[in-house]
Amino acid sequence: MNPGTRALTRGLEVLDALADEDAARNGLGVVRLAERLDGDKGQISRTLQTLHEHGFVERDPETLSYRLGWRVFSLAARVGETRLLQKAPPVMRSLVRDLGESVHLSIRQGSMVLTLLDEAPPAALHAPGRVGGLTPIATTSAGRVLVSDLDQDEWEALGLASLAPVIDDVAAHGFAIAREEFEPGLVAAAAPIVGPSGRIVAALNVSGPAFRFGDRLEEAARQLVVAADSLSEAIGGTPDAP
Repeated sequence: MNPGTRALTRGLEVLDALADEDAARNGLGVVRLAERLDGDKGQISRTLQTLHEHGFVERDPETLSYRLGWRVFSLAARVGETRLLQKAPPVMRSLVRDLGESVHLSIRQGSMVLTLLDEAPPAALHAPGRVGGLTPIATTSAGRVLVSDLDQDEWEALGLASLAPVIDDVAAHGFAIAREEFEPGLVAAAAPIVGPSGRIVAALNVSGPAFRFGDRLEEAARQLVVAADSLSEAIGGTPDAP
């Protein structure tokens, strides 16, 4: 085998071993990895050093064990985002047909919500599309969903500490609802899309006029959860159904 190919193969084997559930939780040291891969400790150590230098593994300075690094998750996120943009439109169009209201796909961008995709019904009155637009986290259903898996410190950093009970409720039910908080007369519901890392990467939401959609909002939210879960699975995520 070509030396370069052998080194690449060894690196891929190391990453695969570190992706194991036990390794993800506790990490693996050089000796354990060498045993698992039936490899030479010196070669495994050099492979880990190279992977560490490029961000593909992280080393715990106390236990001297290794875990998958930020670079792996960054690559997975890029793949997931591309796949999500491919998979979302037909799911969104189906929701528009079933619910008769506007459906959006959004992500968090710092302290705001960025709308990536929009599908609207042919009705004369519907929630306007905001593709490329930014909306606040606190008063939107999508925003609340997108921060529902953050911890207390992260909420505080975003100025959302007072919303903790609302966000906890989102985590408990699997969806968020906003009634005329972002805009008078507008109601909305949202559900999370989970990526391969197990974190929320996007929100699927539906919005419409309160007079027409308000009494169907919770039913629509449950339908959104099913659709969002299907998109999570399509990009390699493992959502927890409520």
